[in-house]
Amino acid sequence: MSKVNLSTKMTIPDLQRMKAENRKITMLTAYDYTMARLVDEAGVDVVLVGDSLGMVVQGCGNTLSVTVDHMVYHAQCVARGLRRAHLVVDMPFMSYHSREQALDNAARIMRDGQAESVKLEGGEDVCDIIEAITRCGVPVMAHIGLTPQSVHAKGGFKVQGRDEVGAARLLDDAIAVQEAGAWSVVVEGVPRDLAAEIQKRLSIPTIGIGAGVHCDGQVLVINDLLGMDTQFKPRFVKRYATLEESIVGAVQSYLHEVQQGVFPDEKHSFRSRKTNARRVSAA
Repeated sequence: MSKVNLSTKMTIPDLQRMKAENRKITMLTAYDYTMARLVDEAGVDVVLVGDSLGMVVQGCGNTLSVTVDHMVYHAQCVARGLRRAHLVVDMPFMSYHSREQALDNAARIMRDGQAESVKLEGGEDVCDIIEAITRCGVPVMAHIGLTPQSVHAKGGFKVQGRDEVGAARLLDDAIAVQEAGAWSVVVEGVPRDLAAEIQKRLSIPTIGIGAGVHCDGQVLVINDLLGMDTQFKPRFVKRYATLEESIVGAVQSYLHEVQQGVFPDEKHSFRSRKTNARRVSAA
């Protein structure tokens, strides 16, 4: 694998060019400085500070408890770890449901959170918000299909667009967000043939998650990719490591060595400084 040039910052024109040149876009979440630094060094194109932090960081059952304050804090941490990747930050639940609210929150996420794009969920119903935000110079990544902020309205985390009516609605949503000014769109939880049709119909990049291989790029939650919760087994996730086992095993080894008095040993302890000063005998 070739070494990534970390001095070359990924821009929106770069990412849109990748679609035109049929080069796949890679995207992962990160929520802190250390993980951001590592995925950036690996060469990921886009890093998302997702409101999924409500589930994987805060331990909630969905994303609805996440606030703009949370997003800004985690975005600040992640931004410090990035040199190459384009930074996208989610606008959380109920942070963009009026024009004024959306503009204020997008400005804060960009200014204080150091985001380079914001992402918001919805199709035709949020196009006026996308237009307003982009008109102010804030790049928008859209998100259609399975939209986690609508989990209760949609009856759970369910695949969308499986019937003709739903598929037609999602195609309309995809075209609408593009026309509203979104530079890209996440397509989540839809049949792969529908995702392929959306990809063909749009001139902006499509980033899939649970949407098959035909999207212009893919995104996963970093905790899922690394296998940090082996009880979480959605169909669309592929684990590239099983860190839960490694972390638990490492901690258990530490506990055992402390309890047995093995750690810290001489190698991991400090010594007093040696002195060559002569001892002076008392007269």
